[in-house]
Amino acid sequence: MSIGGSRNRPPRILLVEDEVLISMMIEDAMVEHGFEVFTATNAGDALQVLEDGTQVDVLFTDINIEGDVDGSRLAHMARELRPDLAVLYASGTMKGIPNPVPGSTFVPKPYAPKDVCAMLATLAPS
Repeated sequence: MSIGGSRNRPPRILLVEDEVLISMMIEDAMVEHGFEVFTATNAGDALQVLEDGTQVDVLFTDINIEGDVDGSRLAHMARELRPDLAVLYASGTMKGIPNPVPGSTFVPKPYAPKDVCAMLATLAPS
């Protein structure tokens, strides 16, 4: 059985990470685990993916991303566009999210890519 149950396409993840090596590592792991991945390095690019109508199941964002909008604010903006969007936050400097979107999940850095992929699989709708 594939990730996401009986759906006809793989779960789609919007990965927002401004550290290139971390982004490449986790994106590779996601692809190996059967996810389709859209990658952004900042909130503006991530919001553009959503505004373009790209089907995304889960937003996986670092909290500390470069730019005027951090990952926490990005999640709130993304939920305004997509109320049912699942959210997984990550941070190496915070122990949790001060104002998380309802139903979101948090993973501290450093994380094992296989553990994140398992979390993403549970968050993506089947």
